[in-house]
Amino acid sequence: MNILEAIETRRSIKHYDPAHVMPQTEVDKLLELARLAPSSFNMQNYRFVLVRDPELRKQIRAVAWDQAQVTDASLLVVMCADLRAHEHQPERYWSHAPQPVQDILVPALKGFYAGKDQLIRDEAMRSTALGGMTMMLAARGLGYETCPMVGFDAEAVSKIIRLPDDHAISFMIAIGKSLQEPWPRGDRLDASETVIENQFPVGV
Repeated sequence: MNILEAIETRRSIKHYDPAHVMPQTEVDKLLELARLAPSSFNMQNYRFVLVRDPELRKQIRAVAWDQAQVTDASLLVVMCADLRAHEHQPERYWSHAPQPVQDILVPALKGFYAGKDQLIRDEAMRSTALGGMTMMLAARGLGYETCPMVGFDAEAVSKIIRLPDDHAISFMIAIGKSLQEPWPRGDRLDASETVIENQFPVGV
């Protein structure tokens, strides 16, 4: 499946085969591809929490509106981000670059985020979104369906997965084999509403 077909056919699927087990080789490939997602300063601040324990899945389902895909999907991934990634040995992110480039970017990284909590959180959401979309398209290419999820109690899920205080949850992704055909795709808003040339009109 090429990337255009993956984009055109990806849907948010709710009903999964609970008996299906994703081979570890495919889990590894999925994560390998997701980790190629871009991130600011190459921080790779996304963190993919693979929840495989059935009991933990049940606990998460209980705080996720009892949505069946939480327990039935082959894989449940909680998309998280390290909010302090810019402080954690930032020289790692540019070790591949020429020394003059490292000398500029590594010091700039800490200063760019220092004291800017909103920017740090925005960056976390951007990185997890990019990582999550990459993961969903990769899953589609591997023959799997996905469902991005925000319908859950983030505080409760944080406790269940023992999320560190300096991390944040963005959303979850259920991945597996579908049991049903998806509903018809929802209508897309007209491009005149979603595409803006150069500037928003005056007064908007």
